[in-house]
Amino acid sequence: MSAQLAVETINTEDELEFATLDSNSDKMETSKKVLNQLENRLSVKDIMKIQKVFMQPNFEEFVPLNRKSFIDNMFTALGYDIEEEYGDLFDRIDVARDGFVDWNKVTTFMLLELYENEERTKSSLVPRWKEIKFLPMHHKEPIQTIVYLKNSHRYLSLSKEGWMNVWGENLKLQQTLRVTTDSVRLRDLWVTSMVSLTNVNKVAVAFTSKEICFYDLNSKDEFFCQYKLHGICNTLISMHYWFNPEDGNEAVLTFGDVCGEVNAICFTAALISLFERPTNSTDEQEATVTITWQELVKGNHKCCFTLQHKGHNKEWVRQVSYCSNLEAFISCATTNLNTLVLGWKEKGITPMKTTSFHVNEGVNAFDYHPGLNLIASAAVNHQVYLWNPYMSKPTGILRGHLASVIGVQFNSTRRQLFSFSKDKVLRIWDMQNQLCIQRLAGIFPKCLEFQTILYFNETNGQLFTTFNNQLTLLEMKQENSECVKSHEKSVTCVLYNSLFKQVISSDIGSTVTVWMIETGQKVKQFTGCHGNSEITTMALDASETKFFTASVDGTVKIWDFNGHCHHKLNAGRDQAADISQILILKRIILVLGWERIITVFRMDTLTEFFVQPSEWKGKAQHQNDILCAAFLPPQTLVTGSYDGEIVVWNNNSEKASSRFHPCLKRALKSESVIADNQLHQQEEPQALDNFSAVTNRYSLFNADNEDDEFNYIVSRLYFLEGRKNVSSTGGANLIACGGCGIVRFWNTFKSLLLAEFEAHANAASIIMTVDKKSDYLITGDVNGHIKVWNIQEYCLCSSDTVISEVPPMVVATQPHNDCISHLETCVQDGHLLILSASADCSIVLSDITGSVIGVFGQDEHWRIGECSPPSVTKIPVKTVKCEKTMGQKHVSREEHLAVLKHSIPVAEEKIDYGSRLNIWKSTILGNIFRENRIQKKPRPWLSAWGKLRSPIGTFSCLQMEDLEKVTDVPKPDFLQNPNKYFDVNFEEADNEKLMFPTFSETLKVAFDEKSLFPKEIVGRERKAKLLDEQNLNGDKAALKKNTSCVKSRSPQRTIAGIKLRKQLDNSIQK
Repeated sequence: MSAQLAVETINTEDELEFATLDSNSDKMETSKKVLNQLENRLSVKDIMKIQKVFMQPNFEEFVPLNRKSFIDNMFTALGYDIEEEYGDLFDRIDVARDGFVDWNKVTTFMLLELYENEERTKSSLVPRWKEIKFLPMHHKEPIQTIVYLKNSHRYLSLSKEGWMNVWGENLKLQQTLRVTTDSVRLRDLWVTSMVSLTNVNKVAVAFTSKEICFYDLNSKDEFFCQYKLHGICNTLISMHYWFNPEDGNEAVLTFGDVCGEVNAICFTAALISLFERPTNSTDEQEATVTITWQELVKGNHKCCFTLQHKGHNKEWVRQVSYCSNLEAFISCATTNLNTLVLGWKEKGITPMKTTSFHVNEGVNAFDYHPGLNLIASAAVNHQVYLWNPYMSKPTGILRGHLASVIGVQFNSTRRQLFSFSKDKVLRIWDMQNQLCIQRLAGIFPKCLEFQTILYFNETNGQLFTTFNNQLTLLEMKQENSECVKSHEKSVTCVLYNSLFKQVISSDIGSTVTVWMIETGQKVKQFTGCHGNSEITTMALDASETKFFTASVDGTVKIWDFNGHCHHKLNAGRDQAADISQILILKRIILVLGWERIITVFRMDTLTEFFVQPSEWKGKAQHQNDILCAAFLPPQTLVTGSYDGEIVVWNNNSEKASSRFHPCLKRALKSESVIADNQLHQQEEPQALDNFSAVTNRYSLFNADNEDDEFNYIVSRLYFLEGRKNVSSTGGANLIACGGCGIVRFWNTFKSLLLAEFEAHANAASIIMTVDKKSDYLITGDVNGHIKVWNIQEYCLCSSDTVISEVPPMVVATQPHNDCISHLETCVQDGHLLILSASADCSIVLSDITGSVIGVFGQDEHWRIGECSPPSVTKIPVKTVKCEKTMGQKHVSREEHLAVLKHSIPVAEEKIDYGSRLNIWKSTILGNIFRENRIQKKPRPWLSAWGKLRSPIGTFSCLQMEDLEKVTDVPKPDFLQNPNKYFDVNFEEADNEKLMFPTFSETLKVAFDEKSLFPKEIVGRERKAKLLDEQNLNGDKAALKKNTSCVKSRSPQRTIAGIKLRKQLDNSIQK
């Protein structure tokens, strides 16, 4: 029978659990419907359009509209949604059912709706907690109470044996005191409760000796007992103190005992004196004033009076509280009847009138929310009941705990409720929807039998829980309402995965987070990817199924989106390295940022988990650390360094082909250093041929500060892949940015600086990105500013001077408060979007016009398809005229050529530099020719750099132009006049019907072997055929004869017969 009852109980609990989930899902659907209502989707522009609806052209004031006019005008003004939604909106605005609405009603409705949405958002905001702290244990017995002193910003914790710990605001132990009383010995001392009398700066402590001691915190002594109330009928186990913040003289001290009584002392002159002093005492002597309970009951003290009720039928009063707005005393007990009792305060009426609420198995604790007018009770039957003080039945039941609930506490600001159960599970509930929004378990101390107190300091966001003598702290992270955080720490990189339509971000805390770009919802989060080391950058492979993370510990890890690490690349060679970029090509992986040489990993070496780097054939060609790189298929690789130098490489041969620098002085210095190094390295004298001349056009900025390397730092490099065949005609195909906020456009084909402009004034350094079509340039600086530039028609052709004009700026915004660390573009639902990551811990999604769609991590999700900003408007490309622009700043080519004649060492042999262009270096013929010439005589060095061109390709010195279009090809004269060149009359021949002979007519002689082969061969073939026929006929006759002989004989089982039988079988098979 007991087993059957147990099964029935389990089934009942399962049904309750499922019912709770169903109700929760219904509430969630209801909240979603509320958020999707028309008024919640309106933007500021839409509200301005609605205002014009009520402003008729012929009227100066707002005109009211009836239901039909409202629906028609709203549909015409906004142009979206269905007419039924406008009708529902009209009905919700017209609460009084007047049949019309005006602008005042609409604005009032909108303000109330926005207020409710704000409250709803606050209540559904999930708290973020810091790691739990275990404060040092200085108590030997269980902690009975925790009190916060607002005046001194200190905490007091009091244990059963009377030891009181004083904690500072930083939760460091400041002092330990012993609370004593003269009534009992120390070994018999038992403290039950303590409250803070904030308005008079005192604390009241209750003992099992049926007395209350009031200790003055302003006294000269450490803990002086000013008043002592004794003679109470029963033992006190719970207390509560309230005072009027507007009138400090009005205060109430409430306490409950073990016999079900609730008593209250109402003070009327608390600031002057809590109790009256005896007539024989003086103010100068500090002596404890002793008061008996009977004196207070009889009214001997005019500064206070008492109230009482016995509503709990001699059960222990677990908790008491006085609610000023209800003017009632709330108390609870662990009994089935009169579980929750409200005693209504009425002066002079004793006992008080009470209202009782009944809960099966009783209530351990409760809390009251004055704003919601709700009482939350922690029931023994695993549930939390919500009560309206004026209703006899609960207004809500929160289910989810699997053990007895022993504590509840409201968070009034957020309208949330904390509940703690006996199985050490903390739940946070949203009071708006009565849903559990957070569950914390497994973080509290492990102990079987324990006594717990739950105390929440809403001002500091600190939640204290006690487990016997252990005090723990859960502290909420500070929420900045103005700035939504996507990560806990500064964001370092953000990527877009077009395959999964997801955004991947990383921070300095070694955390990688995956977001849905369509809604901004967090999908996955990987913590501790590189331990405690900072993640500096990331990259995606070509298939977008794996991503790379680089850290300051010098390692690069390859992950899949399930969080599995496939390989670990030792880029720093077991040393720390500041990796700034990972460039993934078809056969190699390039890692840059901390050296003058490129660190490379071959794809064919990724066979083990720990991979060592390979050797880069081109060696070190930069004079400073390489910070960034860019690749242009099929084989062009460029790298930019800290000192502003850009080197062009051939990715297949891994050899450098050219270099350029925006500063003339530094360009010449770099070339002279390389020449000196090569003079001392006779083993590789041909290395100098791998470089082109220094470009003959240079930067116009920072002429006075050329010695400062930071002015020319190259932080980002991007190829304009959307421009086809522009570089061969003289246009720009490479963009570089970095120091001083300057953006430069280069032509790598001719090694020329075509344009430069200051994108961000007074900016130390900037970063940038370019969309795939090379139509827009997006730049960001250290102050959080982002600018979008239209470069569709910028530097499409060559010019004689360096262009300093600024391209058209689309928009300039500031979506971040701190340095922008990474920029990324993506196309989603026809919208060109910008992803920006910043050191302010946020990732912002905006469109090309600067309108912010949302911040990843915000509470409300978005939908890109329903966003108000329109899609990007394409600007038609106009015909480009390669003419000189007015107002351009230019640099004379002759001035720099004059400087170039010196400052570079000249070799002893004089040769004709103009005729030597070295265009055969990448061909087999050229390599053989070079080797033969090196063997004949020493290799001369170049000195006139200005006359050379950039030999990127074999035939780069040839001038390449587009072929002229051929419209009509003239026919030759023999096709137009065939009679002059041929005797046949083609017109008559074409008219005649050609008759072809049949096969029988053309075949004169029949085909035979005699006409094709000699007689000897034919005769030999005939003789061979006859001989084969004769042999075959003889074998058949012999076989038949032997078979007939065997059949005529009687079968005998002899050895000879068996042998003969086998021979016959073999002959038959053959």
